[in-house]
Amino acid sequence: MLAGALPAFAQAGDAAACVAESEPMARLACYDRLHGRPGPAALPPATAASAALLPPPRRADDESKLGARWDLDGQRGVLFAPRAYKPVYLLPATWTDRVNREPGSPSPEHSVADPLNLKSVEAKYQISLKTKFAHEVFGLPVSLWGGYTQSSRWQVYNGADSRPFRETNYEPEILLVKPLDVPMLGWRLRMASLSLNHQSNGRALPLSRSWNRLIGGVAFERDDWTAELRPWLRLPEDASDDDNPDIEDYAGRVELRLARYWGEHALSLQLRHSLRFGTRSRGSAQIDYVFPLAGALHGQLQLFSGYGESLIDYNQRQTKAGLGVTIAGWR
Repeated sequence: MLAGALPAFAQAGDAAACVAESEPMARLACYDRLHGRPGPAALPPATAASAALLPPPRRADDESKLGARWDLDGQRGVLFAPRAYKPVYLLPATWTDRVNREPGSPSPEHSVADPLNLKSVEAKYQISLKTKFAHEVFGLPVSLWGGYTQSSRWQVYNGADSRPFRETNYEPEILLVKPLDVPMLGWRLRMASLSLNHQSNGRALPLSRSWNRLIGGVAFERDDWTAELRPWLRLPEDASDDDNPDIEDYAGRVELRLARYWGEHALSLQLRHSLRFGTRSRGSAQIDYVFPLAGALHGQLQLFSGYGESLIDYNQRQTKAGLGVTIAGWR
């Protein structure tokens, strides 16, 4: 009986030695030896060299901002469920250094005859949602999404003119999204996209503005940073229906957005440019800073300088500053 107990006693001692191992891999190897299982085979040199070229594995506590937004890491998500798209915010007060009292464009009958009565301080808000329509398109690993963004500039402090909504921009779009995970210069290329985008202000002449675009996109992330590059091609319109034939030379042909996140804070920089030289070299820069207030409510500071802050102001150079709150879409 004593002889039968000795192996069990020895095995218990070996198990205790395994428990004492502080390194997880060494502890696992100890248990493998204890139970007679072969240990992990070493990688051959070529495989090890190839593995060194791969991006480091994402830790369990790492949060992929782009992955969560667009179901990039194998998530399927719920179809047709609304989600935040671009930031959803309310800026009760925005100020501009140049009020556009005489909006116009080169198209006939697209310029106001009399100056508008407008204040330099107004409110601005944006609502933006997207939803996933399909996990795959024609059996390909490309998802189909729909998005809608609406932003309004409200002359709420203009009591003399009954506090009108000065400008509202409507932006529906359809997007194809291809998940990726490719290392590139220390970043990860996480997705490529292609969207059909319409933007208009729903106004009658002389204030009508609109355009249609085909927008390509690539998005990267690295630690707490994301970067999105979106060039676009304007779809041609008949000259008699074109509200703003020169809009690309002001609102731009490409957009770059850089964002950094830390804790409940976020800082983003959005740059647009016409990709032209000389007098046609124009664009804009926008900075948004988001900071915590209470629960899901965050403060937002927005600074803008350049052309194209809205469709009606597409050819108006101005500097704007706004302060308010945001509840979704900024992460």
